[in-house]
Amino acid sequence: MPKATWNGVVIAETDTFEKVEGNTYFPPSSIKKEYFKDSPTHTTCGWKGKASYYTIEVDGKQNKDAAWYYPTPYDAAKNIAGYVAFWKGVQVEM
Repeated sequence: MPKATWNGVVIAETDTFEKVEGNTYFPPSSIKKEYFKDSPTHTTCGWKGKASYYTIEVDGKQNKDAAWYYPTPYDAAKNIAGYVAFWKGVQVEM
């Protein structure tokens, strides 16, 4: 079962997930929303579309833009619509 941890706390855990380009995408229902703060950051992928970001906050420490998701991806990536992936030191274990 994949789980994501940062600063010693599990921030997401799931039985179902998607793998895209080496990243594990967690369904929106699997994230612990109390650790996720909306970020104004956006980027664009040529085949997935416009990504939005979350800053992760645990015990008063922030990891800016450490999670991203595609709210309305292009058709080629519709299987990850709303799913959340991590980087910037967030540990994802399978």
